[in-house]
Amino acid sequence: MLRYYGPVKLSVVMPVYNERFLITEIVKKVLAFSDPRISELELVIVDDGSSDGTREVLKELQDELPQIRLLLQPENRGKGAAVRAGIDVVTGDLTVIQDADLEYNPEDWGRMLTPFFEAGADAVYGSRFLPAGYRRVLYFRHTIGNRLLTLVSNLATDLNLTDMETCYKMVRTELLRSIPIRSSDFSMEPEITAKLAKRGARIYEVPIRYAGRTYQEGKKIRFRHAVTAMLAILKWRLIDDLYSGEDERGAEILASLSQVPAFNRWMGDFIRPWVGNRVLEIGAGIGNLTMQLMPRSRYLATDVNPHYLSYLTNLTYGRPYLETCRVDLTEPQDFEPLADSFDTVICLNVLEHVAQEATAIANLRSALRPGGQAIVLVPQGQSRYSSLDRVLGHVKRYAADELRTALAEGGLEVVALRQFNRTSVPGWLLNGKLLRRKRFSRLQLKLFNILMPVVRRTDRLLPWRGLSLVAIARR
Repeated sequence: MLRYYGPVKLSVVMPVYNERFLITEIVKKVLAFSDPRISELELVIVDDGSSDGTREVLKELQDELPQIRLLLQPENRGKGAAVRAGIDVVTGDLTVIQDADLEYNPEDWGRMLTPFFEAGADAVYGSRFLPAGYRRVLYFRHTIGNRLLTLVSNLATDLNLTDMETCYKMVRTELLRSIPIRSSDFSMEPEITAKLAKRGARIYEVPIRYAGRTYQEGKKIRFRHAVTAMLAILKWRLIDDLYSGEDERGAEILASLSQVPAFNRWMGDFIRPWVGNRVLEIGAGIGNLTMQLMPRSRYLATDVNPHYLSYLTNLTYGRPYLETCRVDLTEPQDFEPLADSFDTVICLNVLEHVAQEATAIANLRSALRPGGQAIVLVPQGQSRYSSLDRVLGHVKRYAADELRTALAEGGLEVVALRQFNRTSVPGWLLNGKLLRRKRFSRLQLKLFNILMPVVRRTDRLLPWRGLSLVAIARR
């Protein structure tokens, strides 16, 4: 788990729209917050095109208070757009969203901080409906919508939240920034929740105080908000848009494969006969294979992507035999602490990503005990190289003789060479070569998962080479 052991910097993102009479008070409350676990507090205010004089008040506050960073949207774009703009510029370790209407009390942040320090939380929601806090009693019709939306969201995400629609969401900034927020309105609430769930984030809830205002908007507006949120819940249940940044596409493919558990079990079963008790997994990604091969006496799951490492770290909870750390296959210094430590090194779908092939294989060998085995899976057949390979960052695809020679030159004797996954070759060629797609079809993956019992029995009967090649190589 990623726990904080010393003071952290807290960033506050405050979207504001037409709150001239309340903005000064809420800013004072935010800046008055103090906690020994917070080394510095940063307030990013995003004015979302206010037209009632709020903007002028904010400019005066900015001149008086150096902790404030003010962003001015040229027009009203919605809460989601304002929050997105704020997240882009924050610099803290943790980020919390704070509405400007005095319904939420910043003093509750202390309670929200605790799971980050004690339980390795990735995100903490402040629930208006958990006991041990207090809230203004509102009419039933003002709260039933939130509870209904939370229930539907829970069904879609398999979470057990009591308040999905809460403003108070405190999230590790690195994680929050890596999630693309597409919604520009209040639909950002179910969107963020769905994406945190799909990313495997460790989400906690704590009770908060709530002093809701009595809104005078009509039933049509409330109904429209509810319908929009329901549609967002459905949309983000179906769409896996989970990563922003340069690794977005490749990460999405890994995430989509996590939704094909039967395939992951097949791959795990395929290599399990060669897996020992002290295992090093290179390029573990989000743990699709890791989960299939545990428990072991020692299992070290590694990657270079910080988002994947965060996901893997969450898997260590309750698994004392599982460790995780950053290891670059091409960096000899990363392997020095691992020398002669493992009877099995697993390197699946990694070697094809690196240009320094000889260095990578030498590093694999160095981590093995004498007589230990490396299990290396690579994509097969350069003629099959496609748009999907480019998205995944593949430098090449291998021929059997080419892989055998490369491993031998690195000091590893190939004792077995196996074809894997002949069934997917037609689909790979259709999607990658003919249609030039950059992701797998969700429908195709679901069908593949459903048909896996048949695939496992018939795959070896197909007359062409497998999509992948698996080498078992002994030191």
